[in-house]
Amino acid sequence: MQKRTAALSLTLTVSALLPAALPAQATSGSSGSYATKTPYAPQQDPRSYQQAPKGFVPVFTENVSRHGSRAASDSEDGDLILALWEKARSEGQLTRDGERFGDETKSLLAAMDAIGYGQLSGRGVREIQDTAVRLEKRLPGLFRQIAKDSEQINVVNSGKDRAVDSGDLFAEALAENDPALAPLITPARTDADLLYFHKSADSAEYRDYVDNDERLATTLDTITDQPASHTAARNVLKKIFKPAFVERISAGEFDSVGTEVEAAQAVYALYSIAPAMADEGDWNMKRYLAPRDARWFAYLSDAEDFYEKGPGFADSDITYRMANVLLDDFFAKIDAKRNGTGNAGAELRFTHAEEIIPLAALMGLPGSTKPVSQARPYTYADNPWRGESVASMATNIQWDLFRKGNKYLVRMLYNEKQTAFKKGCEPVAKGSYYYEVDELKQCLGRAAS
Repeated sequence: MQKRTAALSLTLTVSALLPAALPAQATSGSSGSYATKTPYAPQQDPRSYQQAPKGFVPVFTENVSRHGSRAASDSEDGDLILALWEKARSEGQLTRDGERFGDETKSLLAAMDAIGYGQLSGRGVREIQDTAVRLEKRLPGLFRQIAKDSEQINVVNSGKDRAVDSGDLFAEALAENDPALAPLITPARTDADLLYFHKSADSAEYRDYVDNDERLATTLDTITDQPASHTAARNVLKKIFKPAFVERISAGEFDSVGTEVEAAQAVYALYSIAPAMADEGDWNMKRYLAPRDARWFAYLSDAEDFYEKGPGFADSDITYRMANVLLDDFFAKIDAKRNGTGNAGAELRFTHAEEIIPLAALMGLPGSTKPVSQARPYTYADNPWRGESVASMATNIQWDLFRKGNKYLVRMLYNEKQTAFKKGCEPVAKGSYYYEVDELKQCLGRAAS
């Protein structure tokens, strides 16, 4: 009884704040509102990069990249909405747009099934290949030196097909762009503890949080089950189904299939994955979601990722402290280069949003610096976190190591944009994007060696 009372109290607290804090017109700043399904785009023209301090040359590069754009993980969303569509069709309850929705959805599902659910799409392949080519073009001197000194180019993946394929494609693009690198690329290695750490044995506490934490569940339920969500859901469903059928969905007649919000979220899921599948076909899913409603469902998707993987609640680091294993690896590879104990010129890692999002929060990358309190939940109105910028498809974080004599500096690129390290990390000069290694260790909580 005590836990139920506490949960009810939390529900009322969150509910009281949400209507004012979450206006239905809240925007994400995106023209597409695809959240973490947003296709990749580099964020800066390399011609505008700040030059390294005089005398410093690149001697090592390392990254971690999310896999490229992909098909949906499964057909669950399509199956849900098609079950309702078939029922409505049998009763003559489809709108004009709704009549083509079924065939369009079936075509999209067939295309995803053809390449394999969860597998890279044609767009995803190009995203990864193009990112590799740009990496080499950004650091031509480094890769010439790697070839001259026969240094290794290491590729590490999570073991999941889309990450394995992304690593292989990246390496192949490097070799095709410069054949001298081909023999230096070591066989890809799988390290699930490093690059799929949310499922590792050490992350059992995190999984218990996602599965069983009462505060998390109540907060997400309250965010989802609010008037704006139901309004947006009906707006979406009315584009497909006639009003009388929408009313039946809203009244719970088809709850065994899905509620009105779940049905609309299924439509949004198809909408948000369609751009990733652009090479496989042309699906105009935008006709079924007005921009305002797409933004709302992007917010609901972002809220789940924010609380389950991102900055989360201010009084807990459960969502991102497991990313320390990956940050430690970045420093370990820098140390190996500085100490002469490694023979790698590049370390290339391929992973998933479940790893990128916590790492961004741990490092305090732009957009991932603001957790929330229980009293003031996550909203677009007062929090900068957006899935589309934190962890789009093929999102990457890169550290480049520069040397001058026995001095070493690190520059970070986040989605190919020069990015300052978090507040408290002091660059070598005001406004510089270059940092001494030991300074980074100090400000990121690692003892200087």
